[in-house]
Amino acid sequence: MDIMEKAAYLKGLTEGYELDKNPKEGKVLTELLDLVSMMAERIVALEDECAELREYIEEIDNDLGLVEDDLYLDDEDSYDEEYENDFDNDFEDDDSGYDEIECPSCGEIICVDETLELSEVVCPACGEKLGDVELCDGNCSSCTSCDEE
Repeated sequence: MDIMEKAAYLKGLTEGYELDKNPKEGKVLTELLDLVSMMAERIVALEDECAELREYIEEIDNDLGLVEDDLYLDDEDSYDEEYENDFDNDFEDDDSGYDEIECPSCGEIICVDETLELSEVVCPACGEKLGDVELCDGNCSSCTSCDEE
């Protein structure tokens, strides 16, 4: 017997015994049976909603599994180390077209396009023009700002 059948059975028992609803105990019993019936209906509705949500979650889980398969490498797939090395070397080479310059006013490191006139570049951190900043190529003997000598 499920919960709805059990609630209906209890209600039928009270009607079959012809309990007097006027005394205090009869009113309490009648109200309790109404409450049990309402709770049983709500529980059945919640179970139905839960089953529907469970199906929906399983569909989402399956879809997510397909997306993960497309995005992530499987154990069988080998990672292309040559690609990784090429990627790392791109950042190690100094042919990017940009120079790193320290702002003389605030000390912020700024990446500047090599083709720009440095005296016209404005520091994005402090708003001051860089002015006459010399680029260090690492081959100067009087330079105190670099470790290369």
